[in-house]
Amino acid sequence: MLNNSDILSTIHMIDQEHLDIRTITMGVSLLDCCDPDPKAACRKIYDKITTSAQNLVKTGEDIEAEFGIPVVNKRISVTPIALVAGASQGADCVPFAKAMDAAAKEVGVNFIGGFSALVQKGFTDGDRRLIAAIPEALAETELVCSSVNVGSTKAGINMDAVRLMGETVKAAAERTKDRGGFACAKLVVFCNAVEDNPFMAGAFHGVGEAERVINVGVSGPGVVHYALQKVKGQPFDVVAETVKKTAFRVTRMGQLVAREASARLQVPFGIVDLSLAPTPEVGDSVARILEEMGLEVCGTHGTTAALALLNDAVKKGGVMASSSVGGLSGAFIPVSEDEGMIAAARSGVLGLDKLEAMTCVCSVGLDMIAVPGDTPASTISAIIADEAAIGMINQKTTAVRIIPAPGKRVGDTVEFGGLLGSAPVMPVHPESAEAFIARGGRIPAPMHSLRN
Repeated sequence: MLNNSDILSTIHMIDQEHLDIRTITMGVSLLDCCDPDPKAACRKIYDKITTSAQNLVKTGEDIEAEFGIPVVNKRISVTPIALVAGASQGADCVPFAKAMDAAAKEVGVNFIGGFSALVQKGFTDGDRRLIAAIPEALAETELVCSSVNVGSTKAGINMDAVRLMGETVKAAAERTKDRGGFACAKLVVFCNAVEDNPFMAGAFHGVGEAERVINVGVSGPGVVHYALQKVKGQPFDVVAETVKKTAFRVTRMGQLVAREASARLQVPFGIVDLSLAPTPEVGDSVARILEEMGLEVCGTHGTTAALALLNDAVKKGGVMASSSVGGLSGAFIPVSEDEGMIAAARSGVLGLDKLEAMTCVCSVGLDMIAVPGDTPASTISAIIADEAAIGMINQKTTAVRIIPAPGKRVGDTVEFGGLLGSAPVMPVHPESAEAFIARGGRIPAPMHSLRN
């Protein structure tokens, strides 16, 4: 039961502290859309998505209007398309992406994720065809997002896939050079990808999920920042407790919206993902939370420790509030989407090396980072390999969403607009990793992968 204080507090969080439901994401299984005829498979995909999600956007809008809770995005995730396209032997996968895009436009969602492949241990023919299609598919669609999982704690790191994804990122940037390499903003390379992630661009509907499911992603960096302003100078255990209590309140709101959407759509409720996903707006920044803890600028010494505390406390608060917390849940550090991160990167305090250290303790990894357009594919592959190694060894999800911005140099800015913001072009190490990436093969899984 909510009392007047709870209601007024929630209203204040929404009105003044940028609290919102970042996304209601419907996961849809496409396993029954497999067909030897690729045209038939694409028709099935379009029909399945449009039938399943025909009321998703209206439901989100109705909940927003009735409860006064902003629901920013309505999205769809589908079964990794490499699994579906695998049944259509030899087929080009670009039409599958176009079918997804057409269906997403028909139902009115913001994005659709799942043009994906899981290749942590090896490739199927469908996987290879999908990866080959990614640059063209992302360039010729508006709403389709893509992801490839190249490693896991159980399987190790598929270095052939890592090399291939470096080349794919470069090709995707070139295909959209007139838009600053925008296709790369819709492409994520994972290690230990989770199967119930509602956040783009890495969302896909896992094969262990139900036929359809509703997942909700809640975001509240501004709420946490505001709460920490009330405990200035207090010990870190007070800081952690404050973040935990705030995360609890935010998660309860997400739980309410998730169950309401589930009931109205008659689709099972999956998870609430409490991830502090920032936006370029002032007052909605993860970096500013870390600075509120006492850092002069995000990226200076102490930043990794502050982020570790934040991420852990967010998870603990979420678990207290719901038995269905899942997805990634924690803190995201996307440079272009965080006003404070952008400022820190432009000042030179926050660089790639520090961001990599921060990914050891955050929810995901190197996210929405722009690098010079002439960065070699092998360097991008090496960055992916480093992140995958962090994920594999630490049994956590890591990812890379990097944009080698065509024609841009260090110090330039790439503008994407909306939630994707603007990215200052950051330097990479000039020394080559080409011979390292050319080795190929597989980096073995660590010893602790043998636990069962």
